[in-house]
Amino acid sequence: MLRGLDIRDMLIIDRLELAFQPGLNVLTGETGAGKSILLDSLGFVLGWRGRAELVRAGAETGEVTAWFELDDAHPARAVLREAGLPEEDELILRRVNTAEGRKTAWINDRRCSGEVLRQVSATLVELHGQHDDRGLLNPRGHRLLLDEFAGLAGTVQRARSLWRARQEARAARDAAREKLAALEAEADFLRHAVAELDRLAPEPGEEAALDARRRLMQNAERLREDITRAHAAISGEGAEGLVADALRWLDGATAGTEGQLDAPLADLARALDALGTAEQGIADCLERLDFDPRDMEQVAERLFAIRELARKYKVLPDDLPEKAAEFRKALEMLDAGVGGIAALEAALKEAEAAHLATCSELGEARRAAARRLDAAVAAELAPLKMERATFTTLFEPVPPGPEGSDEVSFTVATNPGAPAGPLARIASGGELSRFLLALKVCLMGTGSGVTMVFDEIDRGVGGATADAVGRRLKALAEGAQVLVVTHSPQVAALGNHHWRVEKCVSGGATLSHVTPLDAAARVDELARMLAGDTVTDEARSAARALLDG
Repeated sequence: MLRGLDIRDMLIIDRLELAFQPGLNVLTGETGAGKSILLDSLGFVLGWRGRAELVRAGAETGEVTAWFELDDAHPARAVLREAGLPEEDELILRRVNTAEGRKTAWINDRRCSGEVLRQVSATLVELHGQHDDRGLLNPRGHRLLLDEFAGLAGTVQRARSLWRARQEARAARDAAREKLAALEAEADFLRHAVAELDRLAPEPGEEAALDARRRLMQNAERLREDITRAHAAISGEGAEGLVADALRWLDGATAGTEGQLDAPLADLARALDALGTAEQGIADCLERLDFDPRDMEQVAERLFAIRELARKYKVLPDDLPEKAAEFRKALEMLDAGVGGIAALEAALKEAEAAHLATCSELGEARRAAARRLDAAVAAELAPLKMERATFTTLFEPVPPGPEGSDEVSFTVATNPGAPAGPLARIASGGELSRFLLALKVCLMGTGSGVTMVFDEIDRGVGGATADAVGRRLKALAEGAQVLVVTHSPQVAALGNHHWRVEKCVSGGATLSHVTPLDAAARVDELARMLAGDTVTDEARSAARALLDG
């Protein structure tokens, strides 16, 4: 709900602050007094397209601030959250325009883009009038209005979900097809690679072990010669034999030494044991170095084969088993691909069928709701002196999409037998206003807390028709907020709150002022609207009768 509007230095307004209320808010005044400037200023702060030059002559900048009251379920909150803007119970929009035409906007004291501002404002205010291209005259919104009238939000949401599921199923099928095609193009390579790797069957760590074995073989001759000499030096005819002889000789002499040879004998015994252990280890090493030259050739061949495959498949030698497993998996996917594609095709057909069924359900519900809406608008047109006019909701089939397979447009014919066409093209100014009002009354309750602004929607009507227009505006304002710019005293008399817009000259400058009217001032203003420049007692009596009626 729009709570207030503060305007500074816009066109012929120097400073103006208005506090709006729930219900029907009425703005009246003579032609040229500045009523349209108020709407231009409101449209400016909401980010709507409008006049190019808005800054008051002589001012550096023009500024408009609007503040709104949001309930907990107001759709503006979702837009604010999506944009990362502060979300509070009071929403403050501020927009500044420099004399050079540069515009800057803030939402709750945070800078924002024009696009975000328009997204937020679309949930706050609707403008309806003869130049309305954003509300009921915009065919792109007719399907949404019909869905809201029919209460189809849940079905539309289900259609969106099924559309997403359909698109995801199609994407999965297409991705699988592309992957299968790529695998089929590499099928011969994959089979050759798997066979080649399986024949060699390399194991992790094998390349390093073969390299070490090959190096050992290459150095074996030189190593064997030195190790053989060492073995001879400590074996039976070398150090081991000499130590054994020493032990035998000392053992024979120990009886006469009174224990002095006990320690040397023990040391020599340990040395003999150590020599035996060393001799066995050297013998084992010599045995390992004793190999067939053909073994070295086999080791080298396998080592080089492993390294060649590693280079070929661009992996480390130890990763060859993993690469082989990868190729085998690709072959398995290729072999199972046809069956997988078939399953994905079945899933896609199932998703398409579910979505199309919901589209059909939506179409039937929309057509039933359209018949009710057409009848409701016809009932509203009669009191508005348009009983001969017809309102028809047309459907055009479109390719199925997230919100069904229907394109909806509202068409009118002003006389029997006349061709029907879009609202904006067929109806005259006054007729258009009444069509819009009748349609809005029938769609009452679909605004989601939006403030409705009607700009001279009563133009071209008077008397009982103007009274019918006013009563429908008042009905719209019950439990909501409606702002009406009007020249009709019948409409103005039904307002809950009334402001007069007037123009005056001060200091050589023409300025526009807005004054809230009390009961007595309302009588005078309605009398002026009835009688013109000269207000008579009869006009005041008629004004009181309108207010009392």
